Amino acid sequence: MSKIPYTNKTPGARQPVRPVSADPLAPAEGFPAENPLLEDPDALANRLAESEDFVRRNRTLLLGVLGAVVAVVVGIFGYNYWRTQQNEQGQAAMFRAVSYWAADSLNKATKGDGKYPGLDKVASEYSGTKAGNLADFYAGVAALKLGKYQQAYDYLNKFSSSDYLVQARAYALMGDAQLELNKPKEAADLYEKAASHNANEYFSPGYLLKEGVALEAANDKEGAGKVYDRIINDYQSAQEVAEARQRKAAL
Repeated sequence: MSKIPYTNKTPGARQPVRPVSADPLAPAEGFPAENPLLEDPDALANRLAESEDFVRRNRTLLLGVLGAVVAVVVGIFGYNYWRTQQNEQGQAAMFRAVSYWAADSLNKATKGDGKYPGLDKVASEYSGTKAGNLADFYAGVAALKLGKYQQAYDYLNKFSSSDYLVQARAYALMGDAQLELNKPKEAADLYEKAASHNANEYFSPGYLLKEGVALEAANDKEGAGKVYDRIINDYQSAQEVAEARQRKAAL
């Protein structure tokens, strides 16, 4: 049997031993230092001197940057605190107006009673807070009931909510305002937004029915028919199905 020649590249071959210095702190010969700055005290001292010189030469700039960062941080905390205070004040100011709103005393709810501010004032003075946002919704509903349709639309258009049911309701109310302003196509678009905003079997059929009626008013019978079909096919157990069938048959 022939033997494989034994060489230094043969697996298992012993590799040459590198000499080790007697000084335990000295780097092994033949190996690059892992961190030259730590291995060479002079290099480390030079690097530190360069850093100190950079700080000394750019002291004004560095202090300016630091001051700007501190100002931004303080400003953020200050703004958040101010906004929290504004929201609490707005909630307190709106309390009586909401009471009037719930009692259907809409003029007092909107304009105030001479002692307490109305929703108009709360919405404008506390704009950007949760209280101001909620005041926009209440004021929009009040204006819609009072027949001030453009004002109702404007208030509700400024309102926004993370609650999908409330936001969908706001879209539908905006649609009501547009329909009263003889803008049926714009109203239909808003009813569609209301129906599609986290669509559900409880409210979406009603919003779709309103969309169909608005499209009929806009003389878009084909579009209205498609909306009625959505109600009939997608929400078969909804009470709006019967009216959707009747309206589709009458097109």
